[in-house]
Amino acid sequence: MRTLLSRAIQVDPTFHIGLSLIVIVAVAEIFAATSYYVGRARAARVSAQSVAAAVAHPSPPSVSTRTPVPATQPAVSPPAAIPSASPSLVDQLLREGVELRDRGDTTTALKRFDEALDSEPNNAEVLAETAKTYDLMQLYDRANEMWRKLQEMGPSAGAAYELADRRLKLGVPTPGTAVSGDASSLTGAAPQRDIGGNREGSVMGISEVKTAETPDPDAEKNLTLQIGIKKQPGATIDHMKVKILVEFYDTVGDKDIKLTNADVNYEWLTPKHDWTETNPEVLSVRYVRAKTAGASPESSVSEAAATVRPGHKTRGKSSVADSGERKYLGYIIRVYYDDELQAVQAEPSRLLQHFPPSKSTLAQ
Repeated sequence: MRTLLSRAIQVDPTFHIGLSLIVIVAVAEIFAATSYYVGRARAARVSAQSVAAAVAHPSPPSVSTRTPVPATQPAVSPPAAIPSASPSLVDQLLREGVELRDRGDTTTALKRFDEALDSEPNNAEVLAETAKTYDLMQLYDRANEMWRKLQEMGPSAGAAYELADRRLKLGVPTPGTAVSGDASSLTGAAPQRDIGGNREGSVMGISEVKTAETPDPDAEKNLTLQIGIKKQPGATIDHMKVKILVEFYDTVGDKDIKLTNADVNYEWLTPKHDWTETNPEVLSVRYVRAKTAGASPESSVSEAAATVRPGHKTRGKSSVADSGERKYLGYIIRVYYDDELQAVQAEPSRLLQHFPPSKSTLAQ
């Protein structure tokens, strides 16, 4: 019995080894499981903290990152700070109107002037150009409205006031009467025109008239005209039958219009002036009013109408005994061939209303 118990209690060494291995494996599994669950719990805790932080501190909206615009500084300037029309716009409309009038489009020119006046109703320069255009169209009532408005503005209108005052003092023009005043001022920069036109069946015409004024300390006015006389294509000209009349006119005492008493000289600039070629022949006519010009007998008035024949260099001078200051007004050019009127040109054009040209030299 004792022997049996002793053998039963005695343990095999391999048993201890196996048991130890089992214990080690169990401990490893317990450690691994513990690590796994501890890691998951920690991750869950970190995630919960992140969510809580996100709720407690929400991210600001993206628009808040932009620089705010102060409420006292509007994005757009107030309308009151913007002028109704810049001066450059009025100047542009004025320039376009003058150019259109110079090309003969007076209707569109008036539209440009009206647009400029809508922005600056008291612009003296625009008013003056509008009045000149109405005068050119022979709409004298409308022109006089503009001249009177400039006159009422007084000296503040500058040169336009002096022009309007002189224009109105010389009388309100009506059809059939002449308009007095400074030709260059009343017509502005309008190009010279063949006012009478080339008559039907004419063989000659006026191609152009260039005006040049020369500064002269000894003269009140030193003016030169260069007149181009051309023949019609295919026409044969006998230069002995050509007659060119150039008449200058002055205002006397700011009311009367008379033939000039200034010195007038004539000279052909082209050497032949026989119209054997198609190029225009050019005649130069010079008007000189000396500062100490004297008067001459009334009988010399007829000499003011200069008769120019090709091949001759002439000089004309006439004066009238008058009381009042004389000022240059303008000219009338007439071209005759074989005693028949071929073309006529005047500046200002309304001189032709007061001094209508004869259709033939025989009627003079």
